[in-house]
Amino acid sequence: MSASLQRGPLPGGCVTLRGRLTSAFLVVVLGPVLLGSIFVALTVGAVSRERTDERLDHAASTVGAALSSVCRQLQAAADAVAVVPPGDRTAVKEQLIVRGLATAIQVSAPDQTLSAPSDSVARAAAVPENAYEAGWQDCAAPETAPGAEVTALSAAAYTDDVTVVAAQRVDPALLDRLGEVSGVSVALGAGVVPPEGSAGRGLAAEPGRPLPLTLTVPTGEPTLKYAVLPLIVLVTAALAVLAARWLAHSTTRPLGDLAWAADRVANGDLDTRVPIPRPDELGRLAGTFNRMTRELQSYVQALTASRDQLRRHLAILGDTLSSTHDLDRILPVILRTAMTATGARAGLILLADPGDGRLAARCGAGLTGEWDVGGTELTQRRLVPGRGVLGTVAATGAPMRGPGGPAGDEPACESYLAVPICAPPSSDPLLAEIEPEPGVLGVLALYDRLGGPDFDDADMRTLRTFAGQAGVAVNNVRVHEEAQRLSLTDPLTGLWNYRYLREVLRREVERANRFGRMLTVLVLDLDHFKEVNDTYGHAAGDLVLGEFARRIRVGLREVDVAFRQGGEEFVVLLPETDAYGGVIVAERLGAAVRDWPVPVDPRRPDLDDRISITVSIGVAVFPEHGSTAQEVLEVADEALYAAKNSGRDTYRLAERVSPGVPEGQFDPATTTSGGPQPPRQARGR
Repeated sequence: MSASLQRGPLPGGCVTLRGRLTSAFLVVVLGPVLLGSIFVALTVGAVSRERTDERLDHAASTVGAALSSVCRQLQAAADAVAVVPPGDRTAVKEQLIVRGLATAIQVSAPDQTLSAPSDSVARAAAVPENAYEAGWQDCAAPETAPGAEVTALSAAAYTDDVTVVAAQRVDPALLDRLGEVSGVSVALGAGVVPPEGSAGRGLAAEPGRPLPLTLTVPTGEPTLKYAVLPLIVLVTAALAVLAARWLAHSTTRPLGDLAWAADRVANGDLDTRVPIPRPDELGRLAGTFNRMTRELQSYVQALTASRDQLRRHLAILGDTLSSTHDLDRILPVILRTAMTATGARAGLILLADPGDGRLAARCGAGLTGEWDVGGTELTQRRLVPGRGVLGTVAATGAPMRGPGGPAGDEPACESYLAVPICAPPSSDPLLAEIEPEPGVLGVLALYDRLGGPDFDDADMRTLRTFAGQAGVAVNNVRVHEEAQRLSLTDPLTGLWNYRYLREVLRREVERANRFGRMLTVLVLDLDHFKEVNDTYGHAAGDLVLGEFARRIRVGLREVDVAFRQGGEEFVVLLPETDAYGGVIVAERLGAAVRDWPVPVDPRRPDLDDRISITVSIGVAVFPEHGSTAQEVLEVADEALYAAKNSGRDTYRLAERVSPGVPEGQFDPATTTSGGPQPPRQARGR
């Protein structure tokens, strides 16, 4: 699989998906890293400065508090010495110095007693000049001359007889203690320049904080941090590049496999499968693609099988259409082929009855309920056009489809599709102008599509195609039947012609011979018909022939068959009828012609209103008068001439007996007269 997945460079210098993913990942990762490093650098500097300022502020507050504490301590020592008796002052002074509350305590002489001033300035001014050592700084009123060195802090206490000044030496030890308390370096003097890499702040002398000081804090070593930060950025960039390459490779490799497999499937190789390296989103995508390929392969196989089956059905349909005009063979093939092509569970074909226009079921398949009947019972089902789905399709000629079962007398279903069966339009434009297009010949309906939802437009187009084939078949059969009828019937009288006479006579003779039955043949000829044509014209003659044929049909049974042999000569076949029955039919037909003259056209006043006609009839019976169809017909024709020679308007029974008839079975002497005959059995009369 790996070797087959190698692909060349993309055309036109396009960037591969792997390159785009790598670039996007680097931008997403390194962009924030670079921006973050700049922000961190700026933030570190700002934070460092803020922390330095905060430390200096805190140190200033702490140093001020410490100096205030020292001043309060000195003030307490001075007060303690001032309030004790004079004799105890030396001991108290020494004790306070030993305890470290002051490094020096001076007491003024009695004659230098000062009154307590109202403020600190006055008190400082009131202190004798020898009360302070050089460089002592009064906590209450710090005043330092420019360039003067402060050596100690002092505080004074005043009584009526003495002035006590307590002092605390300002030495490096005091500055170190202030630095330890505040956490910074403390230097004496407000204008000291801090060393490099440090930040300082000067504090001027003021009441409560009598020393001018400089506070110094180190600012750290940011150079090292700034050097480490780019190194971190470079390491992060290298790791990001490696991660991007790995991520792009792990992401695009399954996509490449999927693209390769899709290309193979597009080229027709449905056996291709994509490997599933991990059960992540790409793995699920590969699994879905493999499942889709398997289903597509199954669908293609099913489609191929369905196509082959459809081809076989179409071949059968074509053979059936070309080999027969029997609708009972053609329509079931069309229905089964349409059901196979659309996947329908059931189907039904109905044709319009030319007589009453009702829809008659001709064939069905897969029907349930009341419609699940045999062929003979199914053909008895009738539907009224315009009622229900099938009736509406037949009445409007518009196809219909939808869910739900049609109501009424139609088959129950979950979905249906019905299209009209129409005859094809005439290919001859002249004939199309003369004859209008035939209407709906029937309806082709399908029910319940298997393995899917309702029927769709594609199914409707397919079914319309088969309905068109059914329309062609039905129209061809009807045209064929009409052509056959026209070729076998006489257009003037509507009776069968001489060509069909020979076929039916041969068939009836064979049937009578097989079952041992009789067949009577009547040959009829109108008397003096030529005079009718000469006197009244050929139109009147045609009228007489048509009326004569109608009276023949009225006087016959359904099984009897009448033919026009030619001119004014006719033939009637009476199956399963003996000579006596044939004579009765001959008498009845002669009376029907004789007793009711034929009306003439009333538009001809010069002619009589009615034409009186008579008929001569010859009667022959199979097998008495002939052993073959031709022989029986010839014998009946001889009997006809005998009737005409006897004066016409009568009948004669054949006198010649077939040699195959046993002696005594048939007596021609008893049936030669044209008068009443002795009673004999006549079947169906």
